[in-house]
Amino acid sequence: MRAWVVRTPGRIEQVELPVPRPAADELLVRVRACGVCRTDLHVRDGDLPPHRTPVVPGHEVVGEVVAAGPETQGPALGTRVGVPWLRRTCGRCKYCVRGQENLCPSSEYTGWDADGGYAEYVTVPAAYAYELPAGYSDEELAPLLCAGIIGYRALRRADLPPGGRLGIYGFGGSAHLTAQVALAQGAVVHVLTRSAAARELALQLGAASAGGAYDRPPEPLDAAILFAPAGELVPVALEALDAGGTLSIAGIYLSDIPALHYERHLFRERTLRSVTANTRDDGREFLATAAEHRIRATVTPYPFDRADAALDDLAADRVNGVAVLTMPR
Repeated sequence: MRAWVVRTPGRIEQVELPVPRPAADELLVRVRACGVCRTDLHVRDGDLPPHRTPVVPGHEVVGEVVAAGPETQGPALGTRVGVPWLRRTCGRCKYCVRGQENLCPSSEYTGWDADGGYAEYVTVPAAYAYELPAGYSDEELAPLLCAGIIGYRALRRADLPPGGRLGIYGFGGSAHLTAQVALAQGAVVHVLTRSAAARELALQLGAASAGGAYDRPPEPLDAAILFAPAGELVPVALEALDAGGTLSIAGIYLSDIPALHYERHLFRERTLRSVTANTRDDGREFLATAAEHRIRATVTPYPFDRADAALDDLAADRVNGVAVLTMPR
């Protein structure tokens, strides 16, 4: 099969690999589409330490089940499924037992610990594959599988009150999906981002305002989510919070955070929270929300053979919405 691999930081190359064989509890999935996530960029560039070398990136995979190991109990052959970032957890540690499997110290991740979806085929443990909502194309579904799910968890971690005022810093693939969930829940959304095209998209989707990344929102925020991997925006977002507000940091990677001033940034019970991966329940809840509310995924398709260009464009902020690799049918 054709696949793209990362061998050394900063470079991705197309190679021929054997079609993987599913383990006893795994599915073999023929890839139809795979989202291009900023985490893939961190894997390519070495911002995340290599867990497997070489590795096939990609963890927003939509495909068709074509084979299954003997211990799987579904889904059936021919079913369209999603292959996400969270690949496997131990199921026994204190975090797994108490419903925080995203913190499992033995957790494994698609496209980092195991080969992912920048390939014609991928394997996934059947218990970690998602059933997908109807009414979406493969390309529209791909970004939901990481950008959508992690944004949903970040929104939950932000403790936005009903009808509250949410600030979103950075407005790429995950943020533009999360904004739609918040709007569907009745929130007032203010977007702060350096991209003029992203500000325009935010207003089209229903944001109450869209300003520059360092601008002050027009009203104090009950909650905020930082999607941009820019630590220098942490004090900016904290200062924009109302008393009792929460800032949730959605990314797996963040540049260094400057020194915080206690009174300006944290006093009056402002809270700063990180987000670490997601649980399968997060994914199921978000996909159920996507089935109930039509979420518009703004997609820029790239043919499979241009995965390198898609990553370069993402790094240079030339992608509006989410880049998605498409497989020839």
